[in-house]
Amino acid sequence: MRINRKLIISIGVIAIIIISYLVIDSILFNGIKPKPINENGFQVNFFAKENIENKTAVVLIGGGQWGDYWSQEIANKEMVGISLPYIGKEGLPNLPEEIDLEYFESALNWIRKQKSVDPKKIIVMGASRNAELALIIASIFPDMVSGVIAYTPSSVSWSNTVLPYNSNELKASWKYNGIDIPYLPMTKISGNDTEKIRMLDYWENGLSKIDSTHKSHIKVELIKGPILLFSGVDDKVWPSAKMADMIENRLTNNNFKYNFKSIKYQNAGHSISTNPKQLSDLRIGKININGKNYEYEFGGTAEGDLNAKKNAYLQVFEFLLNIKND
Repeated sequence: MRINRKLIISIGVIAIIIISYLVIDSILFNGIKPKPINENGFQVNFFAKENIENKTAVVLIGGGQWGDYWSQEIANKEMVGISLPYIGKEGLPNLPEEIDLEYFESALNWIRKQKSVDPKKIIVMGASRNAELALIIASIFPDMVSGVIAYTPSSVSWSNTVLPYNSNELKASWKYNGIDIPYLPMTKISGNDTEKIRMLDYWENGLSKIDSTHKSHIKVELIKGPILLFSGVDDKVWPSAKMADMIENRLTNNNFKYNFKSIKYQNAGHSISTNPKQLSDLRIGKININGKNYEYEFGGTAEGDLNAKKNAYLQVFEFLLNIKND
């Protein structure tokens, strides 16, 4: 039988390309590749060096590129990074409303059983609304979570209607055992005759309607571990520095016995949780309200955000080192 010489050459070329790619990839990539986990109803990207045991683990609430970036950084420092999405992927809810906290409970139970993880040193970390969720998770599951890192945090749990693409029906954002996590009910943000929206006004208006006894305040005093907060004084998305102060006041009033640190950065806005090695020129966000596109400011300056990110990065690993050595 005559073998097609062109076919053999083509197969050989393809094989060389594949081998070359694998060799180059192994040379250029000096990080830790994730192990995707999709079982027991939850999904994670699990980052850990081989053969490590009993290490501090950080769960990045929200997952995505942000979660993978931080998980990689954490794993490179002899810990375990776990990027945990909960919406927007196949098999997960499309919208952040009525999210069952049992999802995170299942993930935490699985994480605690991993040989590489010290079950007494599991930290949850989030930014913006995922910081809200991280604080709630730590308060609901205090015996499973050993501390919290929250960038541009919220002091309250908000209703689903704070996001214009969610359903119009007022619902809790989070639930546990079929019961709503108490929330601050909000009407949806309204458009206007301009092309810009002042996001900060929307959230501050909501906060102005409640006092310190309102049931929507996150019960941060129930958290059994240290808490680290970062906020930008010039945050124009929502009043993260103000809400960080509200969290601090609640902890103080309840004689919180664990370490607490709130760092507020001048000239910094909402986008301070991303890669500190990258200077971002993204100063404006876009949002669609009732079919019309609007722009909104993140706040801060490019230099202010970068300085905040660099300092916060150092603070994160100092925080984790203290937990590791505790």
